[in-house]
Amino acid sequence: MHLLPVEDYPKPVKSASERPTTASRERTGAPAKRPARLPREVRRHHDREIVALALPAFGALVAEPLFVMADSAIVGHLGTPQLAGLGVAAALLNTAVNVFVFLAYATTAAVARRIGAADPRSAIRQGVDGIWLALLLGAAVVAVVIPTAPLLTELFGASGNATSYAVTYLRISSLGIPAMLVVLAATGVLRGLHDTRTPLVVAIAGFAANAGLNAGLVYGAGLGIAGSAWGTVIAQCGMAAAYLTVVIRGAKRHGAPLRPDAAGIRACATAGVPLLVRTLSLRAILMIATAVAARLGDAEVAAHQILLTLWSLLAFALDAIAIAGQAIIGRYLGAEDASGAQAACRRMVQWGIASGILLGVLVAVSRPLFIPLFTSDPVVHGQLLPALLVVAVTQPVSGIVFVLDGVLMGAGDGPYLAWAMLGTLAVFVPVALAVPALGGGLTALWWAMALFLLTRLVFLWLRARSGRWVVTGAVRA
Repeated sequence: MHLLPVEDYPKPVKSASERPTTASRERTGAPAKRPARLPREVRRHHDREIVALALPAFGALVAEPLFVMADSAIVGHLGTPQLAGLGVAAALLNTAVNVFVFLAYATTAAVARRIGAADPRSAIRQGVDGIWLALLLGAAVVAVVIPTAPLLTELFGASGNATSYAVTYLRISSLGIPAMLVVLAATGVLRGLHDTRTPLVVAIAGFAANAGLNAGLVYGAGLGIAGSAWGTVIAQCGMAAAYLTVVIRGAKRHGAPLRPDAAGIRACATAGVPLLVRTLSLRAILMIATAVAARLGDAEVAAHQILLTLWSLLAFALDAIAIAGQAIIGRYLGAEDASGAQAACRRMVQWGIASGILLGVLVAVSRPLFIPLFTSDPVVHGQLLPALLVVAVTQPVSGIVFVLDGVLMGAGDGPYLAWAMLGTLAVFVPVALAVPALGGGLTALWWAMALFLLTRLVFLWLRARSGRWVVTGAVRA
């Protein structure tokens, strides 16, 4: 695990059809003329690069929820109240951390631009600023969570038996939040450097360490649910230490300073605010959907949770392509190759469509096979079957949405993404709330989710077609 010398970083590929013209290289973001169909060798280059980045990214994304699964499997044998307490605390922790996912997204785009501009020193300096911001935000979250843990678990609806376990797990695990945020920021650094393999290795090692520590501390040391929390904190700190080792080594190689820089930290925070708005809006949509499902009935909300679990798993596959898009687009724009960025965008959209079609077919065909894995309740089965068809049909739309989301993130077009998600929220809320009012069921709710995806598609497609996201240079003005 090491950073490459500057001459070894991947360079944008140019063909005669995608060499930038004077107009396309302007920093105004004016629409560029659509180039001719890419030659086969250029398409193959894009394909190889997308696969090389997306496959390890997918593995790392899938490894993340395994932390909670391992904790649940180990704590579950302690008793139902302990497992319930873990569920509440884990949901609160995931919310607290996922709100700051912009630390990865914004850092990826900023670092990739500077790599495209052949300035690795500045790229790593930008990443270091993001890591310092992560530490500051993590410390602030810990300062809030520890004293308010009882109130938070109560607001989240923990039962009387589970509350004490939830508070214990939440207070101890919150100590790992700074490490978790450092992992997000450092992951963004490595993605921007076109390294998605190191995050995969660290994620696998972290999962293995977490499982071993949990088993040893919960049962071997007899610490119960507190042992599970401490095991997770230790594993997260180990992951953060591994990332910091790689980044510090790269900083020394390229002469990048490691001390905090107030201006750089402020710039990272400013770039992250629009992405924070985007993430909060997306979270609001998912929470509203769950709240509506709960109003429909027990079978409906149970089926809805299964659908969300499946939808999240499918999203990992599509998000891996989006992560590749963030790094590739940022590098092209940093190299001032506007037409190359647009050509890469088109190729990734094709990947998104093809992946969405493949996933949709798999969901539709395998419905009778995997539904029994989740539940044996025939009523829940009846709710799931038609709603799963909606999930299957909308996968190609999801493929385009995820890819274009990644492209615009890679371009540093955060303000537009924020406004687009707020607009999507405004469209989704009244439609979702109308489902129970009009006597609709779970399938109707998931058609409202389809509208959410279609609305996002419209916003993102219009922006992509406009070319206004194409702003070149090492720093987006």
